Amino acid sequence: MSVVAPAATATTDSPVLAQPKGPRRSTGQKPVGGVGASILLWGYAAIALVPLLLMVVSSFRTNADLITDPLGLPSPVSVESYREAWTTGSFATYFGNSLLVTVGAVALSTVVSTMAAYALARVHSRAFRALESLFLSGLMLPIHLAILPIFYLFDGLGLIDSRFGLALMYGASGVPFSIFVLTTFFRQLPAELEEAAALDGASPWQTFWRIMVPLVRPALATVAVFRFVPIWNDFLFPLVLLRKEEKYTLPVGLTTFFGENATNYSAVFAGLVITTIPLIVLFLVATKQIVAGLTAGMSK
Repeated sequence: MSVVAPAATATTDSPVLAQPKGPRRSTGQKPVGGVGASILLWGYAAIALVPLLLMVVSSFRTNADLITDPLGLPSPVSVESYREAWTTGSFATYFGNSLLVTVGAVALSTVVSTMAAYALARVHSRAFRALESLFLSGLMLPIHLAILPIFYLFDGLGLIDSRFGLALMYGASGVPFSIFVLTTFFRQLPAELEEAAALDGASPWQTFWRIMVPLVRPALATVAVFRFVPIWNDFLFPLVLLRKEEKYTLPVGLTTFFGENATNYSAVFAGLVITTIPLIVLFLVATKQIVAGLTAGMSK
């Protein structure tokens, strides 16, 4: 009697091929807030550009044309106002003073704030938390409210009419904001980077300058730009703390074109254009770093 073995059943271990899908339709990225928000933003940008365009157009007109027809077009185009502002109006000297004070203040504030922010972000103690709160409390008081104490302090230190003293004051006033921004960035960096650098034989100073500082470059650019603009445009402190005309900055130097009986409007507009050009160049050069600094941590 023979036994018949049952037929082997087929296994279902073989993978099942997925059915091909149709081509995906590429959807364009929709603007945030919809079309209405985009129209409003473009409209606001156009309105904001009108004063700038009017300033540039007026700088190529003569003073007589501006008095008779303030909103007219330059006919013919004249660059005499720029020559007068740069040479006769001593704008070359004012430009150098503004560059010296602003760059010095931003560099001083950024270097000091970077080192302080790194220490505050890495050392966990009550004393350092209290010190961080003390620094951040400087954001609560506008620096212009302290103009009288600063004047008496500078008078006692012999820093009145000193561009170096003015740069020191601007640098100190920018420390709270810079620490506030940079501390947040340093805290986002993993501690494993410092441990790996220590295993490779790097000192804490080398770890800070060669590893940690390059990683927060967008934050440094953001801090530098946000400090450069208000210092470059400030009028009150140079007016109060500087005495000699050859030490004036650009905003104060513009007042030399306003006389008691007459005002050279074409030279004023040319001076405004000269004052605005460095800010435009700065934003064009640092736009990528600024956007990276402002949007860091917003996406996973």
